[in-house]
Amino acid sequence: MVFTQASPPDVIPTRLTLAEYRAMEANNPERHEYRNGEIITMPGGSEVHSAIASNLLIYLGFLLRDTDFRLYSSDLRVWIPDYQCGTYTDLMVVNGDPELNGDRNDEILNPLLIVEVLSPSTEVYDRGEKFRKYRSLASFCEYLLVSQTEPYIEQYHNLNRESNDSWQWQVHTHLERAIVLHSLNVEAPLAEIYRRVQF
Repeated sequence: MVFTQASPPDVIPTRLTLAEYRAMEANNPERHEYRNGEIITMPGGSEVHSAIASNLLIYLGFLLRDTDFRLYSSDLRVWIPDYQCGTYTDLMVVNGDPELNGDRNDEILNPLLIVEVLSPSTEVYDRGEKFRKYRSLASFCEYLLVSQTEPYIEQYHNLNRESNDSWQWQVHTHLERAIVLHSLNVEAPLAEIYRRVQF
């Protein structure tokens, strides 16, 4: 069975049913994204990628520990019904109880905030098609794209929860400043996100 990160136009990857995919993913050390039957291998992360994701998990986990928000690492899939897509985030926050996909305990339907640490092999997808898919989720209202090569974070926030076409874009580049996470009503200093990361 052949899985690819990005198949050339003339290569047709093996397709699986959703049940076959879930069974494979439960026992596979590699992670794969499910795109309406197509299986895409998710690339492994670098040391810097892992450090940034860990910094965010630790810092936000501390800030949110006595709130109704729940923070999840990359172990859980987000299920996107409109696109029949199951994918992994680097970090996500849910408001209140997670809404699980049917009887699944490994697929969440209601992320509020999603963070992706950018990698060369996934950056275009994270910025484009993946973001478009995430926006089909009614709960989703804030997105962070975090560079691992420089202090550079792009933030997207939906100003109108009743509509999906009012997203505000902001760039953060100064380590001495903080990002206001609107969906969580907290601030995350860039110095904490990039703690002990060498550029």
